[in-house]
Amino acid sequence: MTAPLTADAHVYGLAGDGTADDGPALQELVDALGDATAADGRPRTVRVPAGRYLVRDRPVRWRSGVSLVGAGRGVTCFVLANPGAPDRPVPLAWFTTAQHGAGPENHIADVTFARFEIDGSRVQTEEYEVLAKGLGLQYVLRGRFSDLWIHDTAATGFGCDFLQDTVVEGVLTERCGRQDPGEKMGGAGIGIGVGGWGPVERLAVTDCTARGNGTNGIFLELQQEDWVPPRGIRVTACHTEDNRYGISDWGADGLLVTGCSMLGNHVAGFDVSAQGTTSVGGRGGIVTGCVLDGNAGDGIALGNTPGPYAFRGNRVSNNGRYGYWEHNLAGGDQEPATDVVLESNDVHDNALDGIRVDAPLHEPAIFGNRVRNNGRRASGAAEGGGAGVRCGPLSLTDEGAGWLPGGHRGKEVRVAAGDTAAEPSAEPAAGAPAEVTALVVDNTATRLDLVPVRPGAVTAWPGGTPAPGAAYRLPDAPAPRAGLTAAAAVTHPCVHGNRVRDDGHPRTQVHAVWLAPDAVWTGGRVSGNDFGGNASAATRFDSPPSGGRWRDNAG
Repeated sequence: MTAPLTADAHVYGLAGDGTADDGPALQELVDALGDATAADGRPRTVRVPAGRYLVRDRPVRWRSGVSLVGAGRGVTCFVLANPGAPDRPVPLAWFTTAQHGAGPENHIADVTFARFEIDGSRVQTEEYEVLAKGLGLQYVLRGRFSDLWIHDTAATGFGCDFLQDTVVEGVLTERCGRQDPGEKMGGAGIGIGVGGWGPVERLAVTDCTARGNGTNGIFLELQQEDWVPPRGIRVTACHTEDNRYGISDWGADGLLVTGCSMLGNHVAGFDVSAQGTTSVGGRGGIVTGCVLDGNAGDGIALGNTPGPYAFRGNRVSNNGRYGYWEHNLAGGDQEPATDVVLESNDVHDNALDGIRVDAPLHEPAIFGNRVRNNGRRASGAAEGGGAGVRCGPLSLTDEGAGWLPGGHRGKEVRVAAGDTAAEPSAEPAAGAPAEVTALVVDNTATRLDLVPVRPGAVTAWPGGTPAPGAAYRLPDAPAPRAGLTAAAAVTHPCVHGNRVRDDGHPRTQVHAVWLAPDAVWTGGRVSGNDFGGNASAATRFDSPPSGGRWRDNAG
């Protein structure tokens, strides 16, 4: 057929009626335009009018130089389904190393995917399959992915790897990773494998939103352990919410994360660790001007990295465990992280310690931060039941309670299962589980706000909402809770010009600095800090510091 520079999908056989399988016609059109581009070097575009275009049982193998442009999100929709091939993933477009021999010399170039929706809710594989994505391309050169809405895919929504001179902008991913229990590879909103082009991959991810996805909102993952972690990747002005992790760096070098919001994620807002397929954490990254608020676990979790890493000018607040947590997972890099910088951050109202160090640090610089009013998980054990107690999908209310607001942040609430419990001691029905649990993200004087049972869920209760009057119990508060806690080896630190205090009523940050029994604090300088106004003493040394200078600290 004649191959125009711009082809109307309806003219070339796509129905867009939501019933006819448009996959074969789209594949034929992509092949024809790809052949023409290969012959004359002129890229082509498929224009797709409003409609619902069904792609059934087989993905479309994409071609270099062929773009796909719709009429807008929610206007042009590609519906993916696999009723006749339950063992086969069906991304809309794919081109991969394993299936098609993709590589630096066999890549997709000069393509745009823009202004359409991908609905993956009708793909269900017999077992979890990482390729059951919305888009699954590898080795893309000069690509642009713009104004896309990808939702309800079985695995990652936007799952494209090795993107060179490429922009990903205005992509909305929701409820992707449906079949990922949270422990498999993939299952993210935006998941980008890195390292295939060598030490530099020029990629910008900007103004994207990832909400309610099974694992990460946005993550970068090194794909081969022996590859050099690449530089050149930027994530700017993105929003991640209600994912397991907001944004994760699992193997980049010098990742720049700027002006992003990471809110209400289940494990951490920002994560660097060995959780990726190669167990390689990121290094050399800079996170600046971000808001990491109300995550059920930690605001920032950093580990399995040799360093350096810098966090500057961020707000890290109201998280359910630590504001910043230095840690190492088993299986990844265990060497001390060198040159970690925490500068000018506002770390406040987190449930436990503002800054917690559980893995070795060498020459960290912690200066100019406001670490205040942490340790909010200060309420003692509580229980109740009967009249005045009721549960909603994401809440538990006890009208007779008088809890400290935020005092149960990050706790597990245990609720009697089964029928209505008139008294806290009432027994559940025979054969029913004794209790169900939910995680508290925040609380008022009478209401617990709860974390959804998994990202994208509409309830916090794994077995259905407990009946009115059900008995509940909450554990005691842990102690101590400090602004800065060291529970590992910290060598030659610089801690200067920080304000580490509690001005709340009541004060819940017990100490400004706590050196826990396992800490080894060696050398360095701790000076010019304000350690006054905490609930107990300014410092607590269960293991005394060795060498260094502690001077001119108020409080």
